[in-house]
Amino acid sequence: MRASSRTISILLMAFVIAASSPSAVTGAAEAATPYDADGTHWSWPLAGPRLVLEPYRAPAHEYGAGHRGVDLGASVGAVVSAPADGTVAFRGTVVDRPILTIAHANGLVTTFEPLLSPLVPGDVVVSGEEIGFVDMGGHTSPGALHLGVRRNGDYVNPLLFFGEVPRAVLLPCCLAH
Repeated sequence: MRASSRTISILLMAFVIAASSPSAVTGAAEAATPYDADGTHWSWPLAGPRLVLEPYRAPAHEYGAGHRGVDLGASVGAVVSAPADGTVAFRGTVVDRPILTIAHANGLVTTFEPLLSPLVPGDVVVSGEEIGFVDMGGHTSPGALHLGVRRNGDYVNPLLFFGEVPRAVLLPCCLAH
């Protein structure tokens, strides 16, 4: 019985050491960005701390209720930058809020609202380049920025591209004696 307890302790310590190694952390970050086909991570679009006010909530079906993006903490007038290289696909007002949409490689499209921008459709942007300023309007609280991402027309969780959603790891619940 003592030998099996010692074996279990050694295995658990080996697991903890392996899980905390840089390669394990890197692997988890890479696995958390499955849509980033070229292996690079996107740049966070706002300066300062990463504050998610309202998380992504996938709808149960195409027209179901949900939150098809994330609302990020910012202030009115905060500078917003492009998270990745792309081409401006749309800039305009939808209902009561100014919107900017950027088409990226691999069927990815980002939408920012409310965002005042001098850019026009066809303008090419590079990762980290200033694309506009947080405005007011829409469903977000004043100063918040809504960021949505679509892949081939389907909404996906934007945080996947910033390494913010940790990969789920299932661990055994019980050890046999």
